[in-house]
Order: sequence, then C-alpha cells, then structure tokens
Amino acid sequence: MGASIAESDVDDDDFSETHDINVTPFIDVMLVLLIIFMVAAPLSTVDLPIDLPTSTSTPQKKPDKPTYVSIKPDLSVAIGETFVKRVDLVRELDALPDMARDKYVFLRADRAVPYGELMDVLEFLNKGGYSRVKLVTLEGAPGAAPPPQGAPAALPKP
Repeated sequence: MGASIAESDVDDDDFSETHDINVTPFIDVMLVLLIIFMVAAPLSTVDLPIDLPTSTSTPQKKPDKPTYVSIKPDLSVAIGETFVKRVDLVRELDALPDMARDKYVFLRADRAVPYGELMDVLEFLNKGGYSRVKLVTLEGAPGAAPPPQGAPAALPKP
C-alpha cells in the first residue's frame, strides 16, 4: 500500500520551466574560436626578415591570401617563406593551388637589393604572365630615417 507524505496543495513552482538562455555554451565556443584565431593569425604572415623601404602613400586593402615574393639582401628569392631559384619562380607560382595570373603578386625587396636585381625578378614575373605586381613598403614619413637594425619593423603594407 502506498502513501504520500506531501501535502495535497503543494505549489509546483519548484518544477516550473525556466525561460533563461544558458550562455555557458556560447562562451565556450567563443573561447575556442579565440584560441584558434590566436594560433592561426601568426601563421598567415611572412617571417623573412627584410629591411623594406618606407613610403608615404595611402595604404591599400590587403587581400585575404596574398602571395608574397621576397628578395633578400643576399639576392635569394622566396615565395612566402620557401626559397626558390629565379628560373623556377614562375613554375613555382603556377604550382600554388590558389594562384592565378590575374591575382596580384606582392613583391618585397630589401633596401640593400640593387635596382637591377629587382628589375630582373620583375622581368621573370612579367615573362611568366604575372603582370599584376605590387611593391611592398613600410608606412613612414617622407624623408624619415630607416629603423635601426634589430628594431621591430612596422607591418608591411601592399
């Protein structure tokens, strides 16, 4: 035989539905996304140290996935961070999965690179069908002195 010890006129407020939004899962998702972006952001930059010249022109919008070709002071050429021979430059650009001849190539050259060497790389790009080239410089005031060696450089602008 069963018996109930609860009063018959008990209020059911203890078991009523709550209509509040539980924000804990949203916060968890946001923290995971924050960590992913903090890890992925440094991977999308080019880490070859190049002493870029400065320019006072207005900065332009950078595309989502720019293709950088860099010329170091020792005249070595790199696509992103991968060093290539000059004769293989166009072939390596063609092999990139997201590269097309109508996309811009961002050319970074150290200020110690002679003008003729810069023009040689531009000629290789032009002969290979890459005629849309932008030169990368640092933002600066006209006539400003270059930053001393070892000083942190400003972000490059296309």
